[in-house]
Amino acid sequence: MVPKYPEQGILVFAKAPLPGQVKTRLIPVLGEEGAALLHKNLLIHTLDKLEQVRMAPVELHCAPDTTDELFQQCQQNYGLSLHEQRGNSLGERMQYACEEALKRYRSVLVIGVDCPGLTPVDLHFAFDALNKGYDAVLSPAEDGGYVLLGMNRVSSRLFENMLWGTSSVLKETRIRLREMGWQWYELARRYDIDRPEDLKRLPEELRI
Repeated sequence: MVPKYPEQGILVFAKAPLPGQVKTRLIPVLGEEGAALLHKNLLIHTLDKLEQVRMAPVELHCAPDTTDELFQQCQQNYGLSLHEQRGNSLGERMQYACEEALKRYRSVLVIGVDCPGLTPVDLHFAFDALNKGYDAVLSPAEDGGYVLLGMNRVSSRLFENMLWGTSSVLKETRIRLREMGWQWYELARRYDIDRPEDLKRLPEELRI
C-alpha cells in the first residue's frame, strides 16, 4: 500500500520497556514489571494502528538508544526506521528529531504511545491542516499537555524551558505559538494513560 502522505513523516517517541523506568506513576498499581509490560503493549498497539492505515512513513525514535530487543523487533515487523533520541530533556530530543526529520519530509507529526484513543482520522486532519498552510497542529490532552504535535517548520521556542509532564504544557505552547505569529490547528481533546485513574479508560485488549 502506497502511503497517502509519502512526503510527510510520523515520528513515534518511545522508551525501552525497562522495569522501573517507564510508566513510573503506574508502578504503585501495576508494579515495575506490569508498568513495563503496559508500555510495551501501548507501543505495539500504536504501531499496529499505523501499519493498518499506512498513512505516511513511520519512524521510531528510541530512548535511550535503538538496541533494545523490542525496538529491533518493531523494525523487523513493521519495516520502519529506528532513530536514537538525542538531547538531555524531552524538549531537546523532540527539537532534534523534528529538525532532522524535516530534512527528509515536508512536514512531521510527533506522537507518543500513551494515547490509545488517537485515531487515523486525527492523523488525517493533522496532515490536511499542514497541507493547507497551518504552521503547526496540536491535539490537546486532558491533563494539560498534548498527545500530538505537527509542524511544517521548527522553532526552539516550542521546546526550550518547558515544564514537561505538567498541566501547563498546552497553555504555554499556545502562548508561544501566538507570540511567534504562527497559525495552528487543534484536533479533538484526547486522554492519555499516565496515572492510576487513567487505567479504567484503557481498552480491554490492553489491560494487564
